[in-house]
Amino acid sequence: MPLFAANSICALLGSIVTFAFGGWQESLTLLLVAMGIDYVSGVAASIKEGKGLSSVFGFWGLTRKGLALLIILLTHRVDVLMGSGDMAMGAAIYFYTSNEFISIVENYGRIGLPLPDVIREVITSLKKSK
Repeated sequence: MPLFAANSICALLGSIVTFAFGGWQESLTLLLVAMGIDYVSGVAASIKEGKGLSSVFGFWGLTRKGLALLIILLTHRVDVLMGSGDMAMGAAIYFYTSNEFISIVENYGRIGLPLPDVIREVITSLKKSK
């Protein structure tokens, strides 16, 4: 019986992911990995700066990431409705991935890891264009 329950849960989760995102894409994997690295590096930076950990701040950080995933779900449904492949969803994934990359680099800077000047310049120009 436990094996049946585990299989049923996996099937349900797989169905939800397929409905939400139209199957799995490597760009979505990249976004989720970047979200995880951003969260961990943000926690490390806060500890390094002596700010400590705030459950409220952490909650809102995770909430923002969850809301980004809901936007991606929404853009996938728009793509399905419009018959546009993965155009809107892909744009949303790359938008949020670039935001995560910027945040990761900022967190690494707060930790004190050396960053190449080229990366600093790209981040500065991306911030100015927002």
